[in-house]
Amino acid sequence: MLDDLSTAASQAPWPVAYPQGYAVVDVETTGLARDDRIISAAVYRLDARGEVEDHWYTLVNPERDPGPVWIHGLTSDVLEGAPLFREIAEELSSRLADRVLVAHNAVFDWSMLAREYARAETEAPVRQRLCTIALSKELELPLPNHKLESLAAHFGVVQQRAHHALDDARVLAEAFRPSLHAAASRGVRLPLLECRPLTEWSASPTIGRQASGGYSPGGYRAGSWRPSRKRPPCPYPNPGRYEEGKPLKQGMRVAFSGDTSVERELLEDRAVEAGLHVATSLSRVTSLLVTNDPDSGTSKTVKARQYGTPVIDEAAFGQLLRDVEPAVEE
Repeated sequence: MLDDLSTAASQAPWPVAYPQGYAVVDVETTGLARDDRIISAAVYRLDARGEVEDHWYTLVNPERDPGPVWIHGLTSDVLEGAPLFREIAEELSSRLADRVLVAHNAVFDWSMLAREYARAETEAPVRQRLCTIALSKELELPLPNHKLESLAAHFGVVQQRAHHALDDARVLAEAFRPSLHAAASRGVRLPLLECRPLTEWSASPTIGRQASGGYSPGGYRAGSWRPSRKRPPCPYPNPGRYEEGKPLKQGMRVAFSGDTSVERELLEDRAVEAGLHVATSLSRVTSLLVTNDPDSGTSKTVKARQYGTPVIDEAAFGQLLRDVEPAVEE
């Protein structure tokens, strides 16, 4: 399969609008929340056609509990002597500079990097990112789900150590190259998104305006991280309300209310990438409300009770996002 894709791409002119280089990135973290930290990072640098130039890996001392050790295998003892992020930021920047950041669920890796750079009072030299989940959808790859292991299996890439940043980055780099060539041979426009760096950060994840009209001392300026943006319309029709015990379906309208442990933008982008419609308000046609406080008196929770809209919490929603049913073709 890889040879066929390479041959097809070599026979077609390479798209002139494609980037001149890529940095395939994977980070392991202490968790998914705003104040979680990176504990390891890996970068595979690729040239314009996806060929590997070099790779790099480092542990990072998160200055806190390492989180789910049973997933990433990195204990406090292992990380104790590792460099702090600010100590590896310059080296990492040299590997990201002038390249498109490529990652599997790229909004997550980018958000974690942006926050770490902001803590170090600097910015990542990244202006665009490419999510391999989005690219696989553009290519209409026949994958059973959007896990990295499924993408790797499709291209015959063998994973040796899942949830190890260096091996995950290697696997993704090897799967990205044939994906890139397939896109080039078909003239597919790459799904590039802008990377907006954080401009301010403090240790507290609190976000809020003070009575004076300024911002609270903790957290970050909302405008520097989550600017107002208009999302493209969902291409799928609304199949109706979510039914408990069944999977989500592409086209469902999902609304969010209240605080979330995972960055709201990350949750919304995951929903959009899965083919869901993120709604800013709740109406009678809303399929589902996601909230960690269903008994709150927000306008969305009140309307959900009035309309009988199904309500689930963030954790359940995250599980459902792993396997969203494709839209039914009419």
